[in-house]
Amino acid sequence: MVTTRSSKNLVPGTTSASPTPKFWHHAPDRTTLFWMCVSLPLVIWDCGYVLGRPYTMEGGFLHRPLYTPYKLYGEVDHVYGWKSWEAHDGFPGAQGSLNVVETAMYLAYVWIYFSRGQKREGVSAVGEKRVLTGKPAAWAALLAFSAAVMTLSKTVLYWANEYFSGFNNIGHNTWQDLISMWIIPNMAWLVFPTYMIYVIGGEIIEGLTAASSSTAGGNNVKSE
Repeated sequence: MVTTRSSKNLVPGTTSASPTPKFWHHAPDRTTLFWMCVSLPLVIWDCGYVLGRPYTMEGGFLHRPLYTPYKLYGEVDHVYGWKSWEAHDGFPGAQGSLNVVETAMYLAYVWIYFSRGQKREGVSAVGEKRVLTGKPAAWAALLAFSAAVMTLSKTVLYWANEYFSGFNNIGHNTWQDLISMWIIPNMAWLVFPTYMIYVIGGEIIEGLTAASSSTAGGNNVKSE
């Protein structure tokens, strides 16, 4: 997000005689922070299960108590069950490996926000206690946007894999079980990343547009 301050609402360190400054800033909204709090522990848990197979599966020494729920989910979605493991299906492991990269990017985003974000009151355009400006804001937005694109793309691929395989791994379920235990839970990984792409992508476009306009007009874009 690009904010322009007038002399009536100055950036700290400027004076009324200073030119009207422009700076690009970023802070996650409440929806993004909520999604991070919910999704990161779940994805880390999921990565542990997938990459730890077969030891995390039923009968493995790592199965109880942490991965006990996966016994049921492996019966709903065979990608997580013995069928896929015994068939040497590489898709779950490949997906889990990408989850590690994706999660690392989200964690880097959270670290930048809380370690480099400046506490500011009265930044009504953002509405958050911490605000990132300058290069940390750019890095954070780039990481979050890229990770959200990865999440959405990977989830679409996951759904497409079922469709093009004739629902090989989930077609055995009743509609009630499929909707409640597969479709609704997995929809979250479509909805929230799409939201992040829309919001953060809009901020990136806004910042680039302001920067290019200022350059074309002979003005400098100042960042903190």
